[in-house]
Order: sequence, then C-alpha cells, then structure tokens
Amino acid sequence: MKKVSVNLVTWNNLKFLPQCLDSILNQTFNDFSVLIIDNASHDGTIKFLEKHYPQVALLKNARNLGFSKSHNQGVKFAIKKGFEYVLIINPDIILTPDCLRNLVQTMENNEEAASAGPKLLKIQTGNSELGEKIKTGIIDSCGLKILKSRRIVDRGAGEIDKGQYGKEEEVFGISGALVLYRSKALEDVKIDSEYFDEDFFAYKEDVDLAWRFRIRNWKNLYQPKAIAYHYRTAAIKERVKLGEIIKNRKEKSESVNYYSYKNHLLLLVKNEFFLNFFSAFPIVLLYELRKFIYILLFEQKTLKSFWQFLKEFPRILKKRKVIMKNRKIGAKEMSRWFK
Repeated sequence: MKKVSVNLVTWNNLKFLPQCLDSILNQTFNDFSVLIIDNASHDGTIKFLEKHYPQVALLKNARNLGFSKSHNQGVKFAIKKGFEYVLIINPDIILTPDCLRNLVQTMENNEEAASAGPKLLKIQTGNSELGEKIKTGIIDSCGLKILKSRRIVDRGAGEIDKGQYGKEEEVFGISGALVLYRSKALEDVKIDSEYFDEDFFAYKEDVDLAWRFRIRNWKNLYQPKAIAYHYRTAAIKERVKLGEIIKNRKEKSESVNYYSYKNHLLLLVKNEFFLNFFSAFPIVLLYELRKFIYILLFEQKTLKSFWQFLKEFPRILKKRKVIMKNRKIGAKEMSRWFK
C-alpha cells in the first residue's frame, strides 16, 4: 500500500488539470496514489482523464456535492485502504518537484502534527490569448492566521517572498488549497463520520478542521521548503483597506459570499471557548457589525445565508457539544492563536 493518497475534487476544472496532474506525477517522492472525485463536470473532464491519465483513480458523482462532502468521500476511501496520509490539493495548484517529499518528511519528523502545509506562491495570468501563466514570487499563503476579531487571513498574502517566512513553524492552520493530513488525526476529530463538516458545503471548512485539530491538541505545521504555485486571484490579506475589501467582495460570486458568511458564523458557534469569546467580544462585535451593515446595504442576497445559519444552528450546537466534551486544551492555550 502506498503511503499517501493524493485527492483532488474537480468541477469543470479541465483547464487546470494537465499542469496540476503533471506536477503531481513528476514528484521526487513517489509513494502515492492519485484519486480524483469529480462532481458531475460537463467540460469534458472525465473523458480527458480516462484518455490521458488512465493511472488515476476516478470517483464520479452524479451531481456537485461540494468540497466538504466530496473530500470526505476521498478521505474515507484513503483511510479504508490504509493510507497514512491524505494530500488535499486543488486543481489550480502546481507543485514544485520536492513539494510532497518535504511535506511528508515534516510529518514523519513530527508525530504530533495533524497537518503540514507549503509556501504557496501566486501564479498570474499573462497574455490571455496565449494562455500565459506566470509564476511569481508573490505570497499566496504561508498558513492560516486568526485575528482577535476572528477574521481568518492567509499569512503573508500579497507580500513579496523575501524569506520572511523561511522557517518551519506552527501556525493556526493550513489552507485547504494544498495540505497534507495525517489519517490518524482525521479519525481523531471526525464527528458522525464527517472529517470536513458537510454543513459547510464549501469555504472555510479547512479553518474549521484546523480549529478542531487545535482543540484536540494536534499541531498544524508550515514547511517553507515545500513550495507550490496557486492560480487564486485574491488571497485574504491581514492588512487591507475598506475599499479593497468591498472590491474583493464584489469580484466574488454570490455563492462564495453566501457560504463564506454563513460558515464563519458556524465556525464561531462550533469551536469558540466562551471565555475567549467574551474577552474579545467588543472586537468581534465591531467586525461582525460592520460586515452585517455592508451586507444589509449592498449585498442583500447574502442575507439568505443568515437564515440558513439559523436553520443549521441546532445541528451545529450538537457538534459543539461533542467538540467541547472531547477537548484536550482549555481557553488559555487556545487564546495564544488569536493575534
């Protein structure tokens, strides 16, 4: 049995797949298998994969199940088959040749680590007619950071990579765009057979999982020697002006804003310690009020997500009870991550 299951979820991502898969198959570490979970793509993804990548295992869903449920299918498959690690990778990622080797080595050297993540750098679009993609030295993510307001940001997003994030270190969490998980840790934090929370459907499910790892006293590690490139247009920066926030929200689809808003509320209800929440209440309240007022005035369609949050609230409370009953750290240990 291979050591790592490399899992991709696809939904009309054909334009990204050749570069992504070639970068995976050209890794210097080769003790892995690839599983693609396709969510009823209609862009020719399946035919392309069957013709050009017959060595890749395919799981075909009849409809789009979203990030969480689809990746849960893949994780269950990997754990049942005995894989020690699961690599979650987005189709819009390109790995450098030693990326997977460095992530696996990080996990092998740190048995208390639930996850390990790379230095993600941006890919920018050049001449659109030629389909140019330019690898840059601009940071996309060096792990996830959570602020006192409970806003989640990508460490270093938008900065020029000058080695300022050049050491292996603990971080709050790892971006779900590319992360290596330990199967044992995934089993440790699952709730009702779910690893990623399926109430999230998509967006911030990686934050939720990282938070649950922390509560169970697992570590999330950033490894700068593991480098990959990401096509994402806009990562979430820590210091950003109001105008830029508004611009970013307008550029996102309605579904992204919908799920991001709802899932952020779910995060807090599920995972927050009461003591930490009340100590930061003025900061959290100000952040949430500003966000709510903006949505109320300019993004009314996102308001529907609040009613969906209320609908899911009782179910989320049940999950919270499980999380808090099984916690291994207290509020004080958790509070050090709120920067």
